[in-house]
Amino acid sequence: MRLPSVFKRVATAVCAVALAVGIAGCGGGDKEQFINIATGGTAGTYYPIGGAIAEVLNKSGMNASAQSTGASVANINMLKDKQVELAIVQNDITYYAINGKEMFEESGKVENLTGIASLYPETCQFVVREDSGIKSIADLKDKRVAVGAAGSGAEANARQILEAYGLTYNDINEQFLSFAEGSYALKDGTVDAAFVTAGYPTASVQDIASQNKIRLLPIGDDQIKVLSEKYPFYSKTTVPAGTYQGFDEEIQTVSVMAILVANDKIDAALGEKLTKAIFDNVDKIAAAHAAGKNITKEKALEAMDFIKMNEGAAKVLK
Repeated sequence: MRLPSVFKRVATAVCAVALAVGIAGCGGGDKEQFINIATGGTAGTYYPIGGAIAEVLNKSGMNASAQSTGASVANINMLKDKQVELAIVQNDITYYAINGKEMFEESGKVENLTGIASLYPETCQFVVREDSGIKSIADLKDKRVAVGAAGSGAEANARQILEAYGLTYNDINEQFLSFAEGSYALKDGTVDAAFVTAGYPTASVQDIASQNKIRLLPIGDDQIKVLSEKYPFYSKTTVPAGTYQGFDEEIQTVSVMAILVANDKIDAALGEKLTKAIFDNVDKIAAAHAAGKNITKEKALEAMDFIKMNEGAAKVLK
């Protein structure tokens, strides 16, 4: 049966549209895959670093956007649920997710994570006001302590460090407050100490120091040994004197690593392209936050041996 010419023209047009859609869907390239990057709270370090990474990717022909989130634990869950494609996460939290431990014990192992790169150390910082008289973590017994948001990576760090001093939440008045909330509470005097895990200098700590004389509490060698034996992702770190306004003492503490993690929506080709873009432009990322100065290609595989690497990223970094 022969179709009238008008039907032939309509059919041809429909086929052309379908073909065009098919081509765009199958061969869309990086511009068609929007790369959502989960970061952290606006008072922390993830947010400016993630924003700088997004800007670098966009200038390299990709389509990326960074968003403020609840940081490490929330970011892992967003990767798992494919709400985002990339996230900055603490290496200890990623270890827990892959192995179904700590805050992931009930929900189980997260199977779809791949490593992109190790970024910079995240330093564990117990902050007090100078006028509090508190000079040691041991002095936090019976004190009001902002330990981080409930279930966050920072809160796990605070709990583990307190344990190294023989303290539990039964020994303190714990307050589950975020970086920004802990900062406000310490300034207002409604807590005696606030804890953050972030690259230094940390915006929330700088904010406190701009209005009050502060002190960072050191972690002793014995406690660092206890921590590193039980939790191998910790490493000894020194915060230089003068890092924060009005505090001119060098302080020994511990750090975990901030790492860039993807899910299986980032294939090897895109992983290679975005990793190359990041390490070709580390100077631009460093300009966004001082912690970015620690991002180097030479150290980009450190603290990543527990996670399967994205094949494209590994190709760039090896």
